[in-house]
Amino acid sequence: MMDYQQVRYAVADGIATLTLARPDKLNAYSIRMMEEMIDAFDRADRDDDVGAVIVTGEGRAFCAGADLEMGGKVFDAAGGPDSPIRPDGSIDYASRHARDYGGRLTLRIFESLKPVIAAVNGPAIGIGATMLLPMDIRLASDAARFGFVFARRGIVPEGASMWFLPRIAGIDRALEWCLSGRLIDAEEALAGRLVRSVHPPADLLPAAVAIARDIVDNAAPVSVALTRQMLWRGLGMAHPMEAHRIDSRGVLARGRSADAREGVTAFLEKRAADFPDRVSSAMPDYFPWWTQPDYH
Repeated sequence: MMDYQQVRYAVADGIATLTLARPDKLNAYSIRMMEEMIDAFDRADRDDDVGAVIVTGEGRAFCAGADLEMGGKVFDAAGGPDSPIRPDGSIDYASRHARDYGGRLTLRIFESLKPVIAAVNGPAIGIGATMLLPMDIRLASDAARFGFVFARRGIVPEGASMWFLPRIAGIDRALEWCLSGRLIDAEEALAGRLVRSVHPPADLLPAAVAIARDIVDNAAPVSVALTRQMLWRGLGMAHPMEAHRIDSRGVLARGRSADAREGVTAFLEKRAADFPDRVSSAMPDYFPWWTQPDYH
């Protein structure tokens, strides 16, 4: 088990809370934080006692962006044995070490089998903003501020945000926010659909827990895992027939499951369902469909 130094991870009543825990640095993002967060999502996926994940920050910030202590060379990948920069100064774009550290995290969140809820307690800048995009439901404190500030730092948006952000906020808002790099307050983020709702600071985590609780207490975990991947991956499909193929497989596979029998029986008996299937052992044989040769 990884020893966490820059995040905290705790599970209670079916909900995992992942807290960015560098409050003295405004939870600035580092390679170590990336590794710990990825490990935490791996743990959550393996743990059948986790039905949802909440991500928040300790102190007055959610995440102030990349740790800039290296100064002007913080984004320069030169140096070190794993550098994608060749001795002649050219870049080996095909190297696995050429991948940006924000994208490694956001793609891991995208792959999550558990729903992910963001409770944005304060400023979320740079990677602090882009890491939110593959999370499923985003809530903000009225003290939150968001900034896609990359152009103001002389770089470009990272974390696969060129794919996520236009799908969430629309291309016009995504362009305005990224081209200007200005800070966005919580109300503008709400109007732009970047967040679901805005709350007083004391109400933020309880609101996130209430949403997680509704999922954990009422929905079948295997169905939740499949549905999350269906909806996210459906955004990239070229024709509804692709979606029809996948949801047909889902209906066939899940329709004969113990969960489906329990769900219908509980409804008819007017009681809460007690779903027996677990993500660790009962994912259907067509999953993950995007890796199978007959997917298309």
